[in-house]
Amino acid sequence: MAVCNIPLSLKMSPSALLGFRLVLTEKYSSRKLLTSLTEVCRRGHSGEAQQAPGVSGGRPAGPRGPLEHYNGLIGDGSLREDEHQRAVMQTLDQLHKTLRGYSNTPMSFFSKFFPKPKAPTGYYIYGDVGTGKTMVMDMFYSYVETEHKKRVHFHGFMLDVHKRIHRLKQSMPKRKAGKMAKSYDPIAPVAEEISEEACVLCFDEFQVTDIADAMILKQLFENLFLKGVVVVATSNRPPEDLYKNGLQRVNFVPFIAVLQKYCQTLRLDSGIDYRRRNRPSAGKLYFLSSEPDVEATLDKMFDELAFKQNDITRPRTLNVNNRKVRLNKACGTIADCTFEELCDRPLGASDYLEMSRLFDTVFIRHIPLLTLNKKTQARRLITLVDALYDHKVRVVIVADHPLDDIFVHNGEHGHDESHILMDDLGLKRDEASSLSIFSGEEEMFAFQRTVSRLTEMQTAEYWSEGDRSAKSKV
Repeated sequence: MAVCNIPLSLKMSPSALLGFRLVLTEKYSSRKLLTSLTEVCRRGHSGEAQQAPGVSGGRPAGPRGPLEHYNGLIGDGSLREDEHQRAVMQTLDQLHKTLRGYSNTPMSFFSKFFPKPKAPTGYYIYGDVGTGKTMVMDMFYSYVETEHKKRVHFHGFMLDVHKRIHRLKQSMPKRKAGKMAKSYDPIAPVAEEISEEACVLCFDEFQVTDIADAMILKQLFENLFLKGVVVVATSNRPPEDLYKNGLQRVNFVPFIAVLQKYCQTLRLDSGIDYRRRNRPSAGKLYFLSSEPDVEATLDKMFDELAFKQNDITRPRTLNVNNRKVRLNKACGTIADCTFEELCDRPLGASDYLEMSRLFDTVFIRHIPLLTLNKKTQARRLITLVDALYDHKVRVVIVADHPLDDIFVHNGEHGHDESHILMDDLGLKRDEASSLSIFSGEEEMFAFQRTVSRLTEMQTAEYWSEGDRSAKSKV
């Protein structure tokens, strides 16, 4: 295929030329890159996504940048006009142009003799759930003209960071008995590794809830920025509200200043949750436990799906970071689980990411009312839904209450585990009440995203796109 309209400077750069076709695979990503305009539309939820003309397995032939792409989707009716999305898209389109030919590593032997190019300013995009933040970022990402880029869910990124830290610490020689060893700080080497792999990092759902993450972010990102990494991130919170009311937040606050120094804040908040607009349903996928014969109904749905699998119904054991995670009922790419199985056990993001890799449909039975006494389980459900959504895993749910009423902020602090933790931290009850780990504030905030995502996961479009067996036949 002939390449046209390429500046002379880009003809010298193989990585820039590669940017003119859509990169279909990444070294590390919690979601596959968009492979069609329909896919881009779905993430933005700004109107019903329709198959646009000129779509193939790669980038459409027409648009030369994210803004032109966005305008095309508006023009053919795939998206509805949204001035808030447009304003952010115009800014990201300019960044896309600025990044042409940019690299944070020497392109040749002679590069070391010239001043290092200054990294462009990144962007931190925040706003309410379902307003199209992920869509505009993904559209920008698909047009970034470098092979050294990564797009990842923030949960997955931090899991990878901690694995790298562990690996580097394990590689250090054992200290001899009776001799003091110099303290080894692996954060800077980890940041250097990441910066060599990507000069552009795009994060979806930038959120900080884990104290282990909170304590290393300043040093990690300071090193990434100094290495010339450009960051574009989406979040439901403004930067100053990250890790709000978290344990030892005073040690986290300096990171906010670092983030704001290298990333300009953009607000995308039209007040519309496009995921919750009326869209064709995939049929009934959310059931109440009070409905008659609901268990038999789900058994029949599972059997119908399992019939198409080249497998038998059996328990499955997942290997996650040298741990065994047993699921009692699965068949091929279908898993039939209970809430207790998925959220009452000490499972986390790595377990749910592995499930998302192996299964395209997950049944979740018996979700109870989630009060403050069950905020740990609620947090796991939030993490589970994030992982399933990012990998387009389909869900069928049985719950005790309607979706909007699952989580109740009832102001109780009666859980024995909370009291034990308060005592371990030397905190009085009134002191602890303002901390998010005890108040349930973070779970309430994040659950808005969970409800929005579960609503979209019941649409016909999401259900059909999550059918991996159909894709494998293509």
